[in-house]
Amino acid sequence: MNLAGIDKNWVIERIEFAKLHGERARSAGANARLGIHGTACEVSLVRITIDGQTAYGASRITAEQARTLVGKPIRDLFDDKGKILEPYRICLEFPLLDWLGRRWNQPVYEMYNGASSQTQNGLAVPCYDTSLYFDDLHLTNDKDAVALIQEEAKQGYAKGHRHFKIKVGRGGMHMPLMEGTRRDIAIVEGVREVAGPEGKLMIDANNAYNLNLTKEVLTALSDIDLYWIEEAFHEDDELYKDLKSWLKQRNQNVLIADGEGYASPRLVDWAIQGRVDVLQYDIIHPGFTHWLELGAKLDEHALLTAPHCYGNAYGIYATGHLSASIKGFQFVEWDDITIEGMDASAYSVRDGMFYVPAKAGFGLEFDNDRFTYQVTQGGWVID
Repeated sequence: MNLAGIDKNWVIERIEFAKLHGERARSAGANARLGIHGTACEVSLVRITIDGQTAYGASRITAEQARTLVGKPIRDLFDDKGKILEPYRICLEFPLLDWLGRRWNQPVYEMYNGASSQTQNGLAVPCYDTSLYFDDLHLTNDKDAVALIQEEAKQGYAKGHRHFKIKVGRGGMHMPLMEGTRRDIAIVEGVREVAGPEGKLMIDANNAYNLNLTKEVLTALSDIDLYWIEEAFHEDDELYKDLKSWLKQRNQNVLIADGEGYASPRLVDWAIQGRVDVLQYDIIHPGFTHWLELGAKLDEHALLTAPHCYGNAYGIYATGHLSASIKGFQFVEWDDITIEGMDASAYSVRDGMFYVPAKAGFGLEFDNDRFTYQVTQGGWVID
C-alpha cells in the first residue's frame, strides 16, 4: 500500500461497536465434534469515523481498546511497508481498510501488491459450498441419508456451486465407529454424483479420524478423485509424514489441509517440510494482514491457501479480496448467510466461481439506522 496517500491529519474520530444478526439459508447440523449449528448467525462490527466519513468492518475490539485509539492519526497504525501494525489488526484492520478503500474509491484487493480487477466487474475466485453437515443423524438407513445430503448438494448446485466440502467423521462421536464411517463413504460417493466429474470435492473430519481410519476412508474413496482431506486427525508431523508417504506410494493425489481452530504453532513448518499442502487459518483471526504476510511465505514454498471463515459472513467477502494477493489461493469458503442490515448483493456465485465486485472498500453496504439501533442494544460508542 502506498503510504503517501494517507494524510497525516486523518485521525480516528469515533468508534462504534454492535452486532448484526441473521440466518443461514438452511439449518446446519452437527459435525464430528459439535452438535447442531442451527440457522442463527451474527457478525461483530465496528463503524469507524475518520475525517467525517464512515466505514464498517468485522472486529473483536473492546471499548477499552477503542478509548486508546480515538484521536490517533491513522498513519501511525501502519508500518513503513503499508501493513497494519500487529497491535491494531484484530481490533481495527477491516473497518480501517474499508475506510481507505472508500476514500480512495478502490476495492481492497487493489490496495495491496498491485492486484487489479480481472475484468471490468472485478474478480472471479473459485469457491465451495461448505454447508454439507451431519443433517442425516436422525435417519437409520444409509440410502436415505445419502439421498438427503444429495438433495442439499443439489440445492447448492442450483445456487451456482460446483465444488463441495463434506463433513465426515460420524463415527467419532455421533454414530458407532464403523457404521458412521460407512455412512461417511456412502455420502461422499453420493455427492460426487451431484458434483459431476469436474467438481472438486473436499472432506473435513474435524479431527475425528486416526491415521489408519484415514487410510481406510481414502482407500474406499480412491475412485472419487478427492481434492483434499481436512483435519483428518489432530496435527502430528510424524502421522502426516506417514500419510503423505502412503498417498505417494498409492499414487493417490489427495491434498492434506489443516490449520483451522487450535492448530499447532509448528504447522507452517511442517507444511514447508512437505507434510501438509493447504493452510487454513481463519480470515478474521489471525486476520487479513496476517494472511497477506503468511500467503507470501506460503507462495515462496509453492504451498496452497484456503482460509477458514465458516460462521462469519463478513469473512466470506474479505476472503475474496485476499485471494488477489496470494498465488496459491484455492477457494473462498461459502456459507450461505444473510445478515440483516448488511447488503452483499454486489457479490454472486456462478458456475463454481465467487464474483468479487470492483466496488470501493470491501464492497459491502450497511443500513446505518439499523446499526445505530444495534449500538443501543448492547453495543457502545467511543468518541
